[in-house]
Amino acid sequence: MMKKPGSAAVALLAPVHLLLLAAIALPSLYVFWMSLNESTYGADPVFVGWRNYEVVLTDPYFWRAALNTFVVTNVVVYLEVAMGLGLALLFTSGLPFRKLMFAAVLMPYAVSEVVGVLAWKILMDPNYGVIGRTLADLGWGMNWSASPVQGLVLVSIISIWQHLPFTFLLLYAGLLSIPRAVYEAANIDGAGPVRTFCHVTLPLLVPTLLIVVIFRLIFAIRMFSEVWLLTKGGPARLTEVLSVYLYEGAFRNGEFGTAAATGWLMVVSSILVASFYLWQMQKRIASGNA
Repeated sequence: MMKKPGSAAVALLAPVHLLLLAAIALPSLYVFWMSLNESTYGADPVFVGWRNYEVVLTDPYFWRAALNTFVVTNVVVYLEVAMGLGLALLFTSGLPFRKLMFAAVLMPYAVSEVVGVLAWKILMDPNYGVIGRTLADLGWGMNWSASPVQGLVLVSIISIWQHLPFTFLLLYAGLLSIPRAVYEAANIDGAGPVRTFCHVTLPLLVPTLLIVVIFRLIFAIRMFSEVWLLTKGGPARLTEVLSVYLYEGAFRNGEFGTAAATGWLMVVSSILVASFYLWQMQKRIASGNA
């Protein structure tokens, strides 16, 4: 049975709790209060109740942005997890020049998001970009500035490139934490590589996979820089995601109330998504499979 924390432990943790309260809880409550008011530049807030949420939820541009966010988030997260798992398995299997390859895999995480997106934008430009011109010469040119589908595909590629090191590190650490004795027992029982992965590695890696998916889904839902720097939501707002929709409403249209409502809808969506995976983790812990 776990002991209850003593007064000394509570006192030591109090500064952290106060910091979280000041940096997260209070601003979140302020944004929620703002979402119940009509507010703009140079005007006092006017309480309107739930009208901002009604305006947002009846706006077709919001639902277009929500659909784009849903599609891009799922493509990015699950493809990235699959690639990160593949890389982690490759490194644990005894990859040659592992230190050099490790540095190469982690390099995108050392690059600023803004710099990374702008570099990709230049490289993929169909007129003078190295990759863009090469693809055009091969007949696979991407006109991502005019095609919403190609724009979102490029956004997904950039997001995966930027955040793959994070996913890889967590999965690599999860694989290293699996006891070697388990693999030795599977080898003695005559299990091949595929059966060992399906019946040993994957079940023991599920808690790590759930944690990775939770973090990446939350990060991907609030994706902003990739879309804003690449397409600014165009053409005709067809590549907007929820973060860009919020930014446009707040800082271009001056509609702080509806922007705050959008922010809280994103918060609720993130909580619901995280709660599902946390529930799955709790089920595994309760059943002793974690």
